[in-house]
Amino acid sequence: MRKKLAVVLLGLILILGLAPAAMAAGQSFSGVVEEIDKHLQDAYTTYKQGDMAGAKNLVDEAYFGPYESGQMEKAVRLNISAKRNAEVETAFKQLKKDMVKGVPASQIKQQIEQLVSGLRIDAKTLDGDLSESSTGFGAFLASFLIIVREGFEAILVIGAIIAYLVKSGYKEKVKVIYQSTAAALVASLLTAWVMTKVFSISGASREVLEGATMLLAVVVLFSVSYWLVSKSEAQRWQNYINGKVQGSLNKGSTFALWSAAFLAVYREGAETVLFYQAMMSGTTDLSMVLAGFGVGILALGMIFAIIRYASVKLPMKPFFLGTSFLLYYLAFVFAGQGVGELQTAGVISSTSVNIPTVTWLGIYPTWETLAPQLLLLAIVVAGFAYQTKNKKAGLG
Repeated sequence: MRKKLAVVLLGLILILGLAPAAMAAGQSFSGVVEEIDKHLQDAYTTYKQGDMAGAKNLVDEAYFGPYESGQMEKAVRLNISAKRNAEVETAFKQLKKDMVKGVPASQIKQQIEQLVSGLRIDAKTLDGDLSESSTGFGAFLASFLIIVREGFEAILVIGAIIAYLVKSGYKEKVKVIYQSTAAALVASLLTAWVMTKVFSISGASREVLEGATMLLAVVVLFSVSYWLVSKSEAQRWQNYINGKVQGSLNKGSTFALWSAAFLAVYREGAETVLFYQAMMSGTTDLSMVLAGFGVGILALGMIFAIIRYASVKLPMKPFFLGTSFLLYYLAFVFAGQGVGELQTAGVISSTSVNIPTVTWLGIYPTWETLAPQLLLLAIVVAGFAYQTKNKKAGLG
């Protein structure tokens, strides 16, 4: 009970700490688009003068300034769709890429017009949504959806790991996961505070931080996923258990599970801070925001309980395979998203490929985002083939 209260209190501190600054930052998104348009028009003029590097920098200013720091990016993701935000990011990336290529100025002008036209439509949608949600039930619902949606992925990872420990006879190790969760919540708050209050971290640096965190999570989640698959056979698992001294996990496995829980919560926690900051910039009813957050926390608690206790009752092999698939899925998504964040920051190049954007799978139309995902698929196929061969050899 004390752990649950600590989570709620940390969340309330998070919202209350950001509320004054967030509410002071309110503005219409139509105005944000006009700022973006001004930057892009300056970029076009600079490009026509032959200064490609200067034009590219002005496009970065448009994205990391009005679009991201003006909270429009988060509002698009929250109130329209993640796919639409991915389309906008792709348009900015393509514009910079074409400038570096030296395409005709008429083509650059056309791309800018299309980008701004789409953003104006988005702004009208957002201004209408924020107007409707600025008071009463709208603010409550928006707050509720933020915490539930952002907390769900973390709950899936934590619930699966805890259920695994309990089912495997290592209930005493569950406290390690709770400790990593608490540490991740504190780290999320500190990161958000540092970004907004101390260093005023730039948009590009924020993208690098998010991208690096995601890619680190990919390594941890995938390694834990593969380890679970390797122990899914009852006999293998029994051999593994019998090989332990006094029934304790080895340090490496404990650290991997701790890291998986920490990274899942840390990423979602830091992102949740920014979502609330964006949402509260358009509301005047803080009490309903807090009410939505509180109800959302209760909903996450119920989701956690269902995952935690339902999973423990599953048979060994289906449970291990199901947990492994969940962690692998998250690793696959994070691989695409992480590289995408680094592309937005200009750290990694962007090579277009003619495929659709599938945000729930983390699939984006560039070879760079696809490369780590294809690598994960290849490793899975090779690992499956290896285990099948060993299994047949054992039977022989």
